[in-house]
Amino acid sequence: MNTLPRRFYLQDTVIVAKNLLGKKIIRKIGRTEISGIITETEAYRHKDDPASHAFSKITDRNKVMFGEVGMAYVYFTYGMYYCFNVVAKNPRVGAGAVLIRAIEPEKGKKEMLKNRNKTDMKNLTNGPAKLTQALGITKEHYGVDLTKNSKLYITEGIKPKKLFHPPE
Repeated sequence: MNTLPRRFYLQDTVIVAKNLLGKKIIRKIGRTEISGIITETEAYRHKDDPASHAFSKITDRNKVMFGEVGMAYVYFTYGMYYCFNVVAKNPRVGAGAVLIRAIEPEKGKKEMLKNRNKTDMKNLTNGPAKLTQALGITKEHYGVDLTKNSKLYITEGIKPKKLFHPPE
């Protein structure tokens, strides 16, 4: 299956966040492939977004956000969890990323349950840290090129039937 091309991520971060809904995230662990459909995203821009890690300056943690689009931005939070983002931005903007907040498990559900130390599917991947645990995404994935068919990538998936936009 073809990965999303780099140009997909080379537009406004908010547009990319919307367009990632329904796409498929695939994680390869050895010979095992696990995947899920992206169901929730959140855009983080640069200078106009105080919640963005790129708001104030470049650091060792956020430097990938200022680089090439289509790269994985994985960071550690609360001293115990990883969050997975995709670098996406308009070429005229310094930085931006889309947080993948939730997925609908598709392939490799047994592996996801094992990775989360769970026995049922309820609430398995309905949060940023839950999905990174289920998919086995860690700091080793920081800077991975998601446009290449490697150990972590994103492809076309399904067209969402209905989009929900929370009030601003």
